[in-house]
Amino acid sequence: MQGDLVGQQIGYLVKRVQQALRGAMEPAMRKHGVTMAQYAALSVLQHDPGLSNAELARRCFVTAQTMNQVLAGLEHSGLVERAAHPRHGRILQTSLSAAGQRLLARCQEATAGIHERMLAGLAAEEQDRLRALLVHCAVQLEGSRAIRS
Repeated sequence: MQGDLVGQQIGYLVKRVQQALRGAMEPAMRKHGVTMAQYAALSVLQHDPGLSNAELARRCFVTAQTMNQVLAGLEHSGLVERAAHPRHGRILQTSLSAAGQRLLARCQEATAGIHERMLAGLAAEEQDRLRALLVHCAVQLEGSRAIRS
């Protein structure tokens, strides 16, 4: 009986979905020669080019040290370009290279089917509601963390 209660807790269910999604996406990313952290960085940079290492790390949920390693690998592969910030020379801004944009497009094609499978059977309105509820939960927790800090 106790196990059934755990399996119905929202936090447990969110983690279960996250693990299942990661398990489905990792092999797809591997086929394209990228890790999940690299894919996350490329995806964030597509929408917000010019981010610093620290900001990119926050958006990808990794440490600044880990993001530095991720970016070094992406830069070495020619997938991102880094340039000094125009006013803060010690800050490097990162953006996708043309090769990075092409690779990201292939990765997004590979993950589209995974997302479709995950959301199969949910109407568009239900998908929108799920998205809104997840954003709400994240904002609530992020706000409570900021208040305590």
